[in-house]
Amino acid sequence: MSQTSSIKIPIDPTRWYQLNTTNKGINQLFDGILNQNPSPGHSLVLSNWDAWYPVLKGESIQIDKIRFYDFEGMDRKNPMTIYIIDDQWKRIPIARFAGINYKQWVGPYVDSPNIFLLNKPVNNIRYIVINTSGFFPAEIEFYGKYKSPSPITAAKKTTVPVRDYFGTNGFEWSFLKSNGNVINEPVMQLAKAFSGFRHYLDWDRLEKKPGAYTFQPMADGGWYLDLLYQQLKQANITVLACLKTIPKWMENTYPAAQRNNENAPVKFGSNLSLPQSYLDQAKMAFQFAARYGSNKKVPSNLLHVNASARWTGDQINTIKTGLDLVKYIECNNEQDRWWKGRDAYQTGREYAANLSAFYDGHKNTLGPGVGVKNADPNMQVLHCGTASNNTDYLRGMIDWCIEFRGYLPNGSVNFCWDIINVHFYSNDSKISQNGNATRGIAPELGGLFEAADLFIKTAHQYCNDMPVWLTEIGYDTKAYHSTQQAISIGKKSPEQTQADWILRTSLLAARAGLSRLFYYEMFDDNSEGGQYGSSGFLNNDKKTRKPAGDFSMQFIEKFGNYQFKENLHHQPEIDRYEWNGQSMYAMWMPTEKGATMQFDWKLPKTNSATIYTPIAGSDFMQSIKVQSILEKFPIKVSETPIFIVPDKN
Repeated sequence: MSQTSSIKIPIDPTRWYQLNTTNKGINQLFDGILNQNPSPGHSLVLSNWDAWYPVLKGESIQIDKIRFYDFEGMDRKNPMTIYIIDDQWKRIPIARFAGINYKQWVGPYVDSPNIFLLNKPVNNIRYIVINTSGFFPAEIEFYGKYKSPSPITAAKKTTVPVRDYFGTNGFEWSFLKSNGNVINEPVMQLAKAFSGFRHYLDWDRLEKKPGAYTFQPMADGGWYLDLLYQQLKQANITVLACLKTIPKWMENTYPAAQRNNENAPVKFGSNLSLPQSYLDQAKMAFQFAARYGSNKKVPSNLLHVNASARWTGDQINTIKTGLDLVKYIECNNEQDRWWKGRDAYQTGREYAANLSAFYDGHKNTLGPGVGVKNADPNMQVLHCGTASNNTDYLRGMIDWCIEFRGYLPNGSVNFCWDIINVHFYSNDSKISQNGNATRGIAPELGGLFEAADLFIKTAHQYCNDMPVWLTEIGYDTKAYHSTQQAISIGKKSPEQTQADWILRTSLLAARAGLSRLFYYEMFDDNSEGGQYGSSGFLNNDKKTRKPAGDFSMQFIEKFGNYQFKENLHHQPEIDRYEWNGQSMYAMWMPTEKGATMQFDWKLPKTNSATIYTPIAGSDFMQSIKVQSILEKFPIKVSETPIFIVPDKN
């Protein structure tokens, strides 16, 4: 649609994003309902914040009139203010709303409520921004001239080997024995259940004292990090190093009552909006990438280790480069952590400033020896996995990059991350970690596919089809103090339900087009219960697997190389996979009531097939040969996925 005369400007409510910990409020400003003020919801970290509305490619907006519907409430001290950001990134206020009238339309000027025209029309609009302290009118209408945006094409779906959807989360002690320098070999055998390892790596272990870096052994705990990564590479387990928390020396810069190792990675009093505030962390990232990345030509004068021994005869750290053991690194974990308060929380724009330092020293402006890419251009950087399952946080990061990093020669945005990273836990609140859940829920019912699809579409529209990884998801098996527990279904225990839901989660991730998935977690944190405490795939005896570990290992061993091709049917779910010219069909009921179904299915060009069923307590799936009857296969489908491989005639 294209207009030159003044009209009511169409606003897409879903395009707004907020720089705070809420996903409520803004949509209601444009829903046509006049007797309801928007509510920003609970769990707000910031008392005053912005909501942004980007003007898309090909779109143009000129505003000459604004109307607010004043329903209830008043705030003269902190009125809601509307700004535009123009094509020179200048922030210009154009309207205020204080709510001093009642049940009537008012204009953009508080002292002249019956005047709706702006003193001067505004154009060259790049963004519309609403600033609020939680106070809103019931409705907003913009009028002026409008040109609709260019059409958005369909998102591309990633296709990767299905083994990539069976990563796990853990710590260095998940694989190393307590003395730190010996691999636990039985655990390495159990780890065949996983294709990836997201390593929670505390910064303090690597830099106990400022500038004194330790890797093998690490200063805290004496863990041999080189050894761990070498063994994982030999086992074909991809490492994602999640460099998280802050060291004690940085934590101690905060007042005693505010000290927490999950505070933002800056010294107390730093400006969270400036890349240089994150210099210490970016230097640590450089040292890590120089050692474990693929670049062997890092200048030696930029490398530093603590070469002093902890005791007589102790192994000392030595400088190494280009070990080529780690290809992926993540900058901290869940920086949208509203539950930790303002000292630990960063807005999307603040976190983008953090990432810019971490990625390449803010485009090489922070000096030598800073940032991952300046040590190893091939290492891929993930932004932190976000706890919220909406894209607001990511959208704030994107627009910060447009403003402060600009564009590459090919016209794409100069982003400071290579892979989009999100966390999602399927529960009956259907909004992951920011809801009032009471239990875990089957992945098809909890919004997993829809959340993955949203991030993939956002990656397509704003990030050049950047890969999307899901690096935390899972279910507890104990109900005690957990809202994430798998349930008993019929004769199935929570452990057996967990196994079913885990396998179905991976199949949904493949269908959605995610590029990798990592489950929380390898071992239970607390096998007695607690939130996320019993989510492990492996038993804490470090000798045996839970059913979820059995299912994962069996599937990787038999079908890990296959790639998703197409969804063929719903109720039951039937997806086709393919590898080396051979099709495999995954079938299951997407329910959590113990549902089964006799399904007569015609397989093309064959009259015989093998059905594979995962079995708890086994290293291998059960396999049964079946023959067609009148060209159809009578197949019993349940909530445990089965896998059908046609014989080649």
